[in-house]
Amino acid sequence: MPPRLFDGRRLYDARRAAHRTQSEVAERLVVSPSSVGSWETGQWPPDAEKLPAVAAAVGRDLDELFPRPGLPDLADLRCDAGIYLKQVPELIGTKSAGPVSNAEKGVRRLSEQYVEPLARGYGVSVEALLAAQERSFGQEAPPPATEVPKSLAEKISYLFAHSYSSPDARPSDGDLARQVNEHAGAPIATETSICALRTGAETEASPALREGLAAVFGVSPMYFQPHEATARQVVEGLQLLASGNVGKMAARGLGEEGLSADLLAFINKAAAELQQRDLPGADGPKQ
Repeated sequence: MPPRLFDGRRLYDARRAAHRTQSEVAERLVVSPSSVGSWETGQWPPDAEKLPAVAAAVGRDLDELFPRPGLPDLADLRCDAGIYLKQVPELIGTKSAGPVSNAEKGVRRLSEQYVEPLARGYGVSVEALLAAQERSFGQEAPPPATEVPKSLAEKISYLFAHSYSSPDARPSDGDLARQVNEHAGAPIATETSICALRTGAETEASPALREGLAAVFGVSPMYFQPHEATARQVVEGLQLLASGNVGKMAARGLGEEGLSADLLAFINKAAAELQQRDLPGADGPKQ
């Protein structure tokens, strides 16, 4: 199933916003400061089981700092609980982690006697655990309900996580500030102010700054207002892009409160390119 999206730069920004040094974070996580530095520079990510503790160490919500583009399977639930496979026997009262390991691999479903203690250990409901088990066995789950970001930090973080092909393609806070200033024709944003908004240290922004952010990300200015319908349409549009169903979005009329003309133009272009690749004799994208 989809792993959580780890971005070392976002971790770095969150740590700085929390006014914590690498040594302080390392002490909380019982790792070396060099390990934290390696995570932040992208040399390697921390174990999936350690991500909840990492998020807590910099005072951030796990889903906000390390979002997951999809629903969790059994292994995901275990990692989100910060539990390594070797710690599982203590939860279910066995000598080995075999029953859980087999279920995570889609080999054999959990015996009924293990379901409730495992759900309790993971901090989820029995229903959520069983649904995750089905995903481990490749059973199609119903599509997730669209989660609409509400705060400015959530909205910016969502666009950072879902609007770019890779973490390397995302602009830095300084780049974002420069682009906003170019749009506004005035110095209305700084690297520090963008970081504060993105991390939730600052919760308010001027109308000009909101409009500049919308222009840079190519979304309706109303996305950054408390207007759930517009935010929902932006989220749905990005989910369609991620799933490859851009044709559906290209043919969808959203009205003046929907996606911006720039984003719709991008979606239409992507749809046309995909259709061209599907034509007989098409060679596909150039390398």
